[in-house]
Amino acid sequence: MRLFKYITLFAVAIAFSSCSDDEIKGTIFPDIPTEPDPTSYTYKFDKWLKVNYLDVYNLDFKYKLQDISTNMNYNLVPADLNKAQDLAVLTKYLWFDVYKKVVDDEFLKKYGPRIIHLIGSPAYNPQSGTETIGLAEGGVKVSLFKVNALDNTDILMMNEYYFKTMHHEFAHILHQTKSYPKEFNTLSTGHYDSSNWQDRNIGVVNSLGFPTKYASSETREDFAEIIANYIVLTQSDWDLIFEYAARGWQVKDAESDTPEYFCWYYYKNNEASEENIQYPTDKEVETIIGEDGKKTYVLKGKTDTNGNAIKVFAAEDKDGVDGVAVLNQKITIAKNWFKEAWGANLEELRNEVQTRQTNINIEALREEINNIQ
Repeated sequence: MRLFKYITLFAVAIAFSSCSDDEIKGTIFPDIPTEPDPTSYTYKFDKWLKVNYLDVYNLDFKYKLQDISTNMNYNLVPADLNKAQDLAVLTKYLWFDVYKKVVDDEFLKKYGPRIIHLIGSPAYNPQSGTETIGLAEGGVKVSLFKVNALDNTDILMMNEYYFKTMHHEFAHILHQTKSYPKEFNTLSTGHYDSSNWQDRNIGVVNSLGFPTKYASSETREDFAEIIANYIVLTQSDWDLIFEYAARGWQVKDAESDTPEYFCWYYYKNNEASEENIQYPTDKEVETIIGEDGKKTYVLKGKTDTNGNAIKVFAAEDKDGVDGVAVLNQKITIAKNWFKEAWGANLEELRNEVQTRQTNINIEALREEINNIQ
């Protein structure tokens, strides 16, 4: 019986628009009061949002769940106030302030979303076994789900559910404004799977030149995933992706309906008088690097009947794709597109985000709200 798994799903609207290069003149939200209600228990937060988002970026940062702003087919809950406050200050610190510093003051004023909507719960899709964690609508609105699960001490978790989503959706907004090179669409022709991407094995899709499972669904999602993951993932994260991309992958049991049973190491069990193929996990394998720099894989803490280390062999790469080369090509195209289309340096954006991710002082960020006048 296939395990029911919740896999992250980015759902993006078909058509996007941008605010082009028009100068922002006045608010596009006339129904929002000029000043927050000073008698409200959320006054300071509302005032901080107005000063830092509405006044600067013409952006309505919604944290109070509104039925009219959500899909009524989902059973959703509001965002917790404290979680919403943390995500609001972190979003400014890790996204808006980054573009302001690395690109210019006007970039997100012109091209950024006009609404960010926070929702406390994920949106479950039981038929596909997925959960929606981000939506971009018309290049104007970005909805972020699962806000009540926010752990401000876990940057990996925050990237997976919030910041990678933000960069992913913003990449869509940008490429719908200025198209990325068609060359990108040819690099993985024949290897996309729009129906069953969530069931693919991460190592297999890395070996095919995709950074994530979702990237293997279609070309435009691949492009957005390359940008989002390049910005937020650490170098060690990318080293693992490239490690997987360089390996061969084999099906452990071709008759099984559980596609997660793929392996990348194997060895033959000769002690049982039969050459049964065994499939150890990463945790069971030790990598030994020789003086010549070559890698040898052995089972950790185990020896054969003669006391020799049991060698483990990397599966042969039979997919016909140089995953490492394809990934590098995609990253290069994204970098060049950022520079040529937007005059922005993707490497500098990445470096700034990486620095800030390791220097998050949530208490100091919260004080910005407490100290608002």
